[in-house]
Amino acid sequence: MTTFTERLYQNVQPIWERNHRHPFVQGLGKGTLEKEKFVHYLKQDYVYLIDYAKLFAIGAIKAHNLKTMNTFAAILHDTLHVEMELHRQYAESFGISRHELESTKATPTNVAYTSYMLNIAQNGSLADVVACLLPCAWDYWEIGKLLRKQYGDGLTFNPYANWIETYDSIEFAEGTKSLIQLMDELAEGKPERELAKLEEYFQVTSKYEYLFWEMNDKQLDWPI
Repeated sequence: MTTFTERLYQNVQPIWERNHRHPFVQGLGKGTLEKEKFVHYLKQDYVYLIDYAKLFAIGAIKAHNLKTMNTFAAILHDTLHVEMELHRQYAESFGISRHELESTKATPTNVAYTSYMLNIAQNGSLADVVACLLPCAWDYWEIGKLLRKQYGDGLTFNPYANWIETYDSIEFAEGTKSLIQLMDELAEGKPERELAKLEEYFQVTSKYEYLFWEMNDKQLDWPI
């Protein structure tokens, strides 16, 4: 019998395949992405992660047992101290200070994406929280694996090798797997109308992932 996350994975493939083929993502894998685009990404993803981390805090509050609280607490810690530290290290190598990172103003796409997730998380159930935050973690893991498979032989000379290795790491995989398992547990026994709503959240945030790559590739910001 197909699990709920298997259903999510199968149905989201048309979106994720476009994410994976995006010039920004492929530029990371090839090591050819322009420095200015990556700097734009670092700044925007840094302020994105600040709001994304809040989703795990909300998840811990809505958790139904200590095991689930620990899951959210662990991923919250990794987001704040692993992912964001990677951004700080990269930024430093590009001459961007921590103050500059933290004073970055989110673009319209960034604001729309995080506001969508936070609104659903604050007003919805624990399952709603997980459905919103899962695509970012899961697809980054997929991208890490894909880019290593496609371009692993050239990572030694790739300036973005650490980025790829972070999202293809055992640690990141374990955190993502725990969220996938939790999504299946929370979906179990729910009627189709509720499952369809969870899948809608999953699909929409997956589309926002594409828009995020597009925003950084074109270095889009507020037009006024």
